[in-house]
Amino acid sequence: MSLSLDIFKKALPESKLREDSGWLFSPEPFALSSSQAKQIERLGHPLAKFQQASDLIYQRSMKGKLPSWIAERLNAGKPEWIIQQQLAPELREKFPQVIRPDLILTEDGFSLTELDSVPGGMGITAWLSQIYSENGFDVFGGASGITEGFQQILPNGGDILISEESSDYRPEMEWLKSQLNDVELKSVESLLTTAEGAKHHRDAYRFFEWFDWENIPNAKQLAARTNLSSPCKPHLEEKLWLALFWSPALQQLWQKEMRGSHLQKLKDVIPYGWLTDNTPLPPHACLPRLEVQTWQEVANFSQKQRELVLKISGFHELAWGSRGVVIGHDIPSDEWQASLDKALNDFNKQPWILQEFAHAKIVEHPYFDPETGETKVMKGRVRLCPYYFTDKSGTTSYAGTLATIAPADKKKIHGMKDAILVPCHIV
Repeated sequence: MSLSLDIFKKALPESKLREDSGWLFSPEPFALSSSQAKQIERLGHPLAKFQQASDLIYQRSMKGKLPSWIAERLNAGKPEWIIQQQLAPELREKFPQVIRPDLILTEDGFSLTELDSVPGGMGITAWLSQIYSENGFDVFGGASGITEGFQQILPNGGDILISEESSDYRPEMEWLKSQLNDVELKSVESLLTTAEGAKHHRDAYRFFEWFDWENIPNAKQLAARTNLSSPCKPHLEEKLWLALFWSPALQQLWQKEMRGSHLQKLKDVIPYGWLTDNTPLPPHACLPRLEVQTWQEVANFSQKQRELVLKISGFHELAWGSRGVVIGHDIPSDEWQASLDKALNDFNKQPWILQEFAHAKIVEHPYFDPETGETKVMKGRVRLCPYYFTDKSGTTSYAGTLATIAPADKKKIHGMKDAILVPCHIV
């Protein structure tokens, strides 16, 4: 059972589903074992609880009930009005209704390198799931898992509010909208006035980033809305939480706020990380696992020692995709030192984190040559992006997974033109 390139070309919408109009098609989905699929399926609920615990920790830090440094790091670089909006009582029980982790497939399992609550790829995943299902494959998540999950966010209809900054994703969101009931795709910049914003009461999905607020005329009115998903809580969109998860100072707190089984599921997938904090350590202290006493020593690491990844945390135009990512062992030592110096110097205005590098497993997967249609085999590395949706009752459920298979010589895995994009199935 397999597909031909011609089937994809005939089914592909005129928009090509993405602005840069390109990826490699494959005759078959990416294969997952039953245990891998089970782990992915069960990850959504712990991730939702992690976000809720993170929000509680932030709120308590802001109120002085927990150390102030937690909120100070998460507030760095944000305008005061957003900081105050995050504390609004009416948003207290509002959380993202879409969760998408990036899972790198390794020899030992999965490594969670990012957690996104305003993710791209939903339209492409939904379309691919339909095509493979229609041609006889049992897609993990089903033919309509993504569309049904997204409809749960807007059960009575609503709007997808997309920004110019996110316009690369407009084609796939246009297609996704066409599969939903009573949903419109609107330019968020077109909601011009306060009066218009006040009248705009339909439920809405936010497909724009809060760092771009100055280009959105009614950003403050939108931020106050309680029927906007994801809500105005940009602190939850900081990668900083992936380092705070491992902070020795917060271990008892995480154990108090989360069930042990949920914590263990996250420890199984979140790579160890550190805040790049330029505060000097006392003489008797060291950076855990790095076993050094200063960041200068980290800057001087050999290539073998710096199997580490620097990432800009969030609230910045470079904080999505792979643009704000520096892989330590993939660059010369002087570039590594300069990158780490920048991260440390940005401490008070734009947090960065450092994580252990996840070595992706090398797999082989077939693809169609885009010119000849001939089936070839790629040796590549895999990023799995499962999508989870939380309905109005608070239940988080799995909907589908997009596998991105990038050539083996690429250490940053994303939806590039020479990558294969496929849904998954269980074998």
